[in-house]
Amino acid sequence: MKKIIAFAGSNSSTSINKQLVQYAGSLIVDKEVEYLDLREYDAPIYSADIEKVGVPQPIKNLVAKLAEADAYIIGTPEHNGSLTAFLKNTIDWASREEAKFLGGKPVLLLSTSNGKRGAASSLEDLNNKMKYFAGEVAATFSLGSFSENFDIDQGIISNEDEKGKLQETVAQFEKEL
Repeated sequence: MKKIIAFAGSNSSTSINKQLVQYAGSLIVDKEVEYLDLREYDAPIYSADIEKVGVPQPIKNLVAKLAEADAYIIGTPEHNGSLTAFLKNTIDWASREEAKFLGGKPVLLLSTSNGKRGAASSLEDLNNKMKYFAGEVAATFSLGSFSENFDIDQGIISNEDEKGKLQETVAQFEKEL
């Protein structure tokens, strides 16, 4: 059975991107979806001085875990129009352990925010960076106005148009598996 590893690039326990990633993962059938909490793989801010001592063990563990996957679902929050420092730091460290840590495997990129653009700037930024880490972007989806379009209690997109768009995006991603 194909294995998909899914995570959001947030260190918030209430991450709306994590909720979107979990919902997208629930739409996938006949494949194992394993959800990671990147907070379990936290590392100090990247520094060449720290790297001289070695890549932190949590990052080594993360890179080993990612190698088990056949594909990935990655949710990217946005801080000030860019990737979160937390996600960028995780990527920086992972690439020091293994430059092409996504192994040429399919990636579904997601983003959301309470703004109308749904963290589209961060999504575009991450999409552009995937080639450096051998992430083959199969599909992307951004959900704007999260609080208006997502039912937190049910864990689903409540806006039927947006729900349909995500279902189409997930189907496109699954074709790459």
